[in-house]
Amino acid sequence: MTASTDPAAQKITSVEAITEGLDSVGYIASHRIATSVFIAQNLIKPILVEGSAGVGKTELALSTANWLGLPLIRMQCYEGLDESKALYEWKYGKQLLYTQILKDKMGDTLAGTDGLDAAMEKLHGFSDLFFSEQFLEPRPLLKALRQKHGAVLLIDEIDKSDEEFEAFLLEVLSAYQVSIPEIGTISATVTPLVFLTSNNMREMGDALKRRCLHLFIPLPDEKLERRIVTSRVPGIDERLTRQLVSFVQMLREQDLKKLPSISETIDWARVLMLLNADTLDVDMVRNTLNVLLKHEQDFAAIDKSIPELTNKAKRY
Repeated sequence: MTASTDPAAQKITSVEAITEGLDSVGYIASHRIATSVFIAQNLIKPILVEGSAGVGKTELALSTANWLGLPLIRMQCYEGLDESKALYEWKYGKQLLYTQILKDKMGDTLAGTDGLDAAMEKLHGFSDLFFSEQFLEPRPLLKALRQKHGAVLLIDEIDKSDEEFEAFLLEVLSAYQVSIPEIGTISATVTPLVFLTSNNMREMGDALKRRCLHLFIPLPDEKLERRIVTSRVPGIDERLTRQLVSFVQMLREQDLKKLPSISETIDWARVLMLLNADTLDVDMVRNTLNVLLKHEQDFAAIDKSIPELTNKAKRY
């Protein structure tokens, strides 16, 4: 599908078109993922994407924006995130400068006024300007709503934010509008395609879940993982791909604190190519295992099994 600046042309006509489109930008989407994006885009529903770190949640939003030719507006969530960082804040420096200018021109401004009431009325008109569009600094949520041709809005790691911020999002995700007391209600010019990602650090509230489609991305099976590696690591040898993916799949069956994700498989494939490997060997696996494993206790747990797992993987 060719990207267009015409919002009407952005409508996706089929699940297959999504699969092919994402594949064209290097994202191998399962039928379930493509179906979720199709529903979200056509029914104007945000997608809450859950799964362990590194399975491609954030990459799904990035790839969708890339394919559709839409700007990606990303809001990284964290504890303490509030409205001023997510929606808007006032340009206080500009307001202060305006105050100084107004003070310097006060005599000219009030010249010709008859009495205190008239002077106050005239000053009141100037005070309203302090909280007008020219002093408004839009943050990610407001930026996404005001994009002329639409956007992909990524609310990343929503589970890291506070419950109060989650409640604040409800108006945005249900009506695609925000209320600014000093200005009024601002509605989306073109409704953005919204992705929220979660690593399940905390349970999301029912109100948020009701407004979203739910998509869980699991770790890929061996066949899908080979396709992903081939897509994301151009030029990699087919035999090496089979072996390294087989090794990672067996590694995930071990009792580890953190199982390697698809992003770590891709990183490992790039490392092996950098080292000019065309097949796995025990020493190379042991020396590069830090790309896959992130905890010392996992290194210790798997060390004795490396020769056996490597030899099994080399049979592919």
